[in-house]
Amino acid sequence: MFEQFFLSVQQDLKLFLCFPVLCAFFRAVFIAVHKPYPSLKGKQKALFHCFRFGFWWGMDINAYMILLSLLLVTLPGLFFSTWEQLGNDVRIAIGLVYSVILYLAFVGKMIFYTQFHDIFNNIVFLGEKAEKNNLIDVFFNQYHGARKLLLLIPYIAISYFFLKGMLSLPSVPYPHLYGVAYYGFNILVVLSLVALFYYCRYGGTFLHDNKPEWDTIPAVVKEDPFLAKATVDDLIALKMLRHHPMNETMQMSPEKNFANVKPFIESLGGSMESFDNALQAFKHIANGPKIDKPSHIFLIVGESYSQPYFDPAFTDLHIADEGKKLMADSHTASIPTTLSAGIISRPSIVSLMLGIFDAGLELNEREAFWKGTLPTSLPLQLRKLGYESNYWYGGSLSNGNFSHFAPACGFNHSYSAIDICAPDAPRSWVGVYDHIFLQRAAEIIQDDEAPLQFHFIYTTSNHGPYKMPLKKLGFDAKKVMKVQDDVLQEKIIPKVLGTYWYSDRAINQFICNMKKQYPDSLFIVTGDHGAQCSELQHTSFMKREYTFRELHSPVLMFHHKDLSSDAFLGNRIGSHINIIPTIFELIAPNGFVYYSMFNSLTERVKYCVTPYHWVTEKYIGAYGDTYYQPLTAKSGTEILQGNAPYGDICAAEKSLTAYILQHPEHLRLAEDWLQ
Repeated sequence: MFEQFFLSVQQDLKLFLCFPVLCAFFRAVFIAVHKPYPSLKGKQKALFHCFRFGFWWGMDINAYMILLSLLLVTLPGLFFSTWEQLGNDVRIAIGLVYSVILYLAFVGKMIFYTQFHDIFNNIVFLGEKAEKNNLIDVFFNQYHGARKLLLLIPYIAISYFFLKGMLSLPSVPYPHLYGVAYYGFNILVVLSLVALFYYCRYGGTFLHDNKPEWDTIPAVVKEDPFLAKATVDDLIALKMLRHHPMNETMQMSPEKNFANVKPFIESLGGSMESFDNALQAFKHIANGPKIDKPSHIFLIVGESYSQPYFDPAFTDLHIADEGKKLMADSHTASIPTTLSAGIISRPSIVSLMLGIFDAGLELNEREAFWKGTLPTSLPLQLRKLGYESNYWYGGSLSNGNFSHFAPACGFNHSYSAIDICAPDAPRSWVGVYDHIFLQRAAEIIQDDEAPLQFHFIYTTSNHGPYKMPLKKLGFDAKKVMKVQDDVLQEKIIPKVLGTYWYSDRAINQFICNMKKQYPDSLFIVTGDHGAQCSELQHTSFMKREYTFRELHSPVLMFHHKDLSSDAFLGNRIGSHINIIPTIFELIAPNGFVYYSMFNSLTERVKYCVTPYHWVTEKYIGAYGDTYYQPLTAKSGTEILQGNAPYGDICAAEKSLTAYILQHPEHLRLAEDWLQ
């Protein structure tokens, strides 16, 4: 029986190998038909990695052909001889069905790319509400649907002979073994088959975290937007869509989004007769500088650098002690409750750069935002004041396409830790260790002779899966954290909190170094979003749930030698979008025109609204919930019932971003805005 299993499994593997070849063929056809350049000369390296990475990424789905053939053919064939004799015919039938699925997905992608200049994206979901007869008419008359369907006949015939030829290839004979060697070999074959499936399923690795995905496409490929898209197999693109449903605002018409924005713009004193008029509502005139003009401005965004661990309730953890020193400085103005511009990292980073909310639309992934930007852009506006603008990322700029987005947003230079640090620099899951990245960034900054410099710095180490060697980096949980033993017994707690401690020290050591070099610097320190260590709330340390504020509030501090701790008029709340106007009200000359959705923190802030949450001077909550909490809540059980206020502003913020995405002609090159 096992000899039959050994030979039959080889047939399963031969069937499986057909489909990476077929996917590579479709990839080659896509590139040949849609390439945006006259020839592929000079693209050899990018093409190699495009096909290599696409091969492994496609295994995410193709690997299931091993499992399908094993379960439907090989295993039943061990018990039913008739089924075993039909094995190759059944495999060919399975293969033909899958081949047709791949063909139809490819045809759909080719049509979609012709229409939208993109592989499958969220626009696909609009088809659910489209007139079906119209779609059929377009398919047959505009895109020669009948011809494409007729091509299925020769395609199926070619696929049949291809599959049959692969299955006809010679197999490795079963070795003649006896006794222990016989059983050992059989066990080895079974274990190897299981390992092979998972190795292929995870794209050439045994670790799920290392599976190929959009963010890990090789930089040499991602630098070419077209080849980056070509890397994605058609079924993989559709699978990605399943995890990223259509944003509700993109399902609305531009007219509906325009109407949602209009009341918000008019409340700011603007007009919504046209988009250009609407932008005037974001126009501000600076009242004159409140501090000496700094030669260096640093906006430091720490991954998951959240406010709670600065609060008195968490004092005994001692994981934010370095940051607390900065916060307690008499020249630091801070906001105790800050709303992040996004729930996850990239929407926050994009919003901080661009000056409008990303609103879950992944603007950094949109080609329109690789070619133009808005007048609200922070680096663009600082360039008007003479600052050289630089973006520093602790990982690879190709992740999230910031290699395209950041320059278009107005940055003069963009730096990736992967490029500027040594090739053997230790890395966490996201990027180079913070202290190494920041040390290298400091060296390059000190070599920069530009008289006025702005540096947007984003660190990455404080991020799961928390596998950094913390003891080697100086963290001893028993010595640092003054907590009871049960807190330390939960192994994940020291890992999560120790990584926060490490990042806090790295960020503040960098600030100390830069203060010595450039004493007149302005530092803005925040986190991309809030964070939590959920296990902590089940220990003797908390014995309660995190409050809403503790879950969602990142740190926000401004530090300069001319600032005082009361510079923000006693404001206790703020948001990421308040950072841009605050910078200009602190440093810009009287009469300087800048653009911002909201006012500066140097003015009274009574409420803040993002596409995700809201806060007033008394309460805080999320959109989509029918409950909220007092801002002073000390326990997660303090819940009040009621609908979220300012829903019209939340809707306007989301619709504004969607409207711009629907009308990319409103975007302009940074150089055009500067003129």
